[in-house]
Amino acid sequence: MVAPTATSSNQTKTVLVKVRRQDTPTGEPRWETFKVPYGEGANVISVLQWIAAHPTTTEGKPTTPVAWESGCLEEVCGSCTMVINGRVRQSCSALIANIVQADGTITLEPMSKFPVVRDLAVDRQRMFDNLARVKAWVPIDGTWSLGRGPLEPPAQAETRYKLSTCMTCGCCLEACPQFGLESDSSKWDESLQGAQVWSQVRLFNMQPIGATLAGDRLDAVMGEGGIADCGNAQNCVKVCPKEIPLTESIAEIGRQTTIRGVKRFLGG
Repeated sequence: MVAPTATSSNQTKTVLVKVRRQDTPTGEPRWETFKVPYGEGANVISVLQWIAAHPTTTEGKPTTPVAWESGCLEEVCGSCTMVINGRVRQSCSALIANIVQADGTITLEPMSKFPVVRDLAVDRQRMFDNLARVKAWVPIDGTWSLGRGPLEPPAQAETRYKLSTCMTCGCCLEACPQFGLESDSSKWDESLQGAQVWSQVRLFNMQPIGATLAGDRLDAVMGEGGIADCGNAQNCVKVCPKEIPLTESIAEIGRQTTIRGVKRFLGG
C-alpha cells in the first residue's frame, strides 16, 4: 500500500491525527497532533507513513517519526493493532473516510494491556508465551511416514477454519476488563490467559492428531488465570476483527475442563 503524497491528484481532504507518544518503555506519554492530507482509500497506516515522511506537528515543531508495527496490510498478521478513536482494532483496515470524527480528527493510542515499546508499538510476547503453555500446535514429528491422516467431517473442518483465523492481534485481550497489564513476565503464568488462548485450545483439541495433547492443554487452562477465572464479560467477541466465536470457545473449553476435572477426581 502506497502512502498518499502531498502532490497526489486526489488529495482533497485533511485530517488531524492525534497520537499518544512514548519514547521509551518507561518514558512519560505525551500527545502530538499532525495535519495530514489524505485521498480516497487512505487508511491509518498510510497516514502514519505520511507522518514518517513529514514529522512536523501542527504547531510547526519538528519531531521524530511515529513508531508503529505493521506487516501484511490486509488484516492477516495482527501486528498493527492499536486503539483508534477509543476502540481497539486493526489499523490497516481502518479507512480514514470511515473513522474520521465530526471534528475532523482521529486519535491513535497504543494498546493499554501490553507494555509499550515505543509510541504505538507494544510487546505482545505474553500472548505467544500463553500459546506455548497450552501446546498450541499439532504434534506431527514422524507422522509423514505413517500414511494418510484421519479424515475430518466437513462441518468440524469449517468450524476449525474459523478458529484458525486468529491473528494473535490482542484485540480480545485489550477489550477484556479482567485482562490487565503485567510487565513482569515471571507473573504471566498466574495472570488471566484470555479468550485468544482458550479458543486456540479448542482449535487444536478438535484436530484429530492435535487431540493427542488435549489433556495437557486442558491442564494448562485449569489453574490460576485459566478458564474458570473468566468473568464472561463477552467484550472479546465484540471486537474480534475475524469474528471468531470466542464465547462459544470459552463455553466449550469450560465444558471440557469440567469433564476432565470430574474424571481426575474419580481417578479416571
